[in-house]
Amino acid sequence: MTQSWEGRSKGNKLGYSIFIGILRVAGIGPAYFLLRFVAFYYFLFSSSNKYISAYFKKLGHSKWQAMGSVYRNYYLFGQTLIDKIVVMSGLKVPYTFEFEGEQYIEEIMAGGNGGILISAHIGNYELAGYYFKRLPVKVNIVMVDNEQQQIKEYLESVMNDRKMSIITIKEDMSHVYEISSALKNNELIAIHADRFVAGSKTISGTFLGEEALFPMGPFVLATAFKVPVSYVFCAKDTSKHYHLSATPPRSYTAHKQVAIPEALNDYIAEVEKKVKQYPKQWFNYYNFWAH
Repeated sequence: MTQSWEGRSKGNKLGYSIFIGILRVAGIGPAYFLLRFVAFYYFLFSSSNKYISAYFKKLGHSKWQAMGSVYRNYYLFGQTLIDKIVVMSGLKVPYTFEFEGEQYIEEIMAGGNGGILISAHIGNYELAGYYFKRLPVKVNIVMVDNEQQQIKEYLESVMNDRKMSIITIKEDMSHVYEISSALKNNELIAIHADRFVAGSKTISGTFLGEEALFPMGPFVLATAFKVPVSYVFCAKDTSKHYHLSATPPRSYTAHKQVAIPEALNDYIAEVEKKVKQYPKQWFNYYNFWAH
């Protein structure tokens, strides 16, 4: 049984190259059409099905509703990957965006001390980064550098330069100094808080009515630097329209024993709102509630 995220994304180099070729030659429509068959394959054979089905049942889906939702979840996940490739590879971007709470990001930047954006694997957060290119701000994405190397190298080979940078989490904790430097430059730090790899520090909270573990790191950052924190999401409303949202900035200045649980509870509340609004766009393919 998979009890934590393994730090790897689904897919392989051949799959990515096929879709990139289709996108360049024929566009999004044919790529989405082929995706239906790929999603159906995962629906039939993926070992993750039972975990996703259990998630939908927590949201009140019946057995048969959950089965349909599992397929739809795979299909939407594939769409987000295709959309990401379109943006990364410099193809014509056909998407439109609505940003609910953009003024909160502007408020954070006006403070002059940078800020932290905490998100989850809901929708397509990378496309939020594309939207942020129009804002006078640099975004630093904090991530685990544990992707399959051949996929990472292939995607990097087709990427255009973006107004973003990646801060890799390292065992020697040097990433903390990079984060500190970015905040001093009034930049944004973006990090997900709904996955952790085995061996990392975790904190427990009640999510969708059952105890689950969350990575400790994002909430330590949120409380240690004492900069404004906003919970930001980017969900897909239609095939070519995305809805970004940001919460009013919050500061966690109390002692860490109080502030860290407070930040976790605020985060869980926001994620629960989003998964209820976009239930088929939460993309975690392991036993999230395993202890």
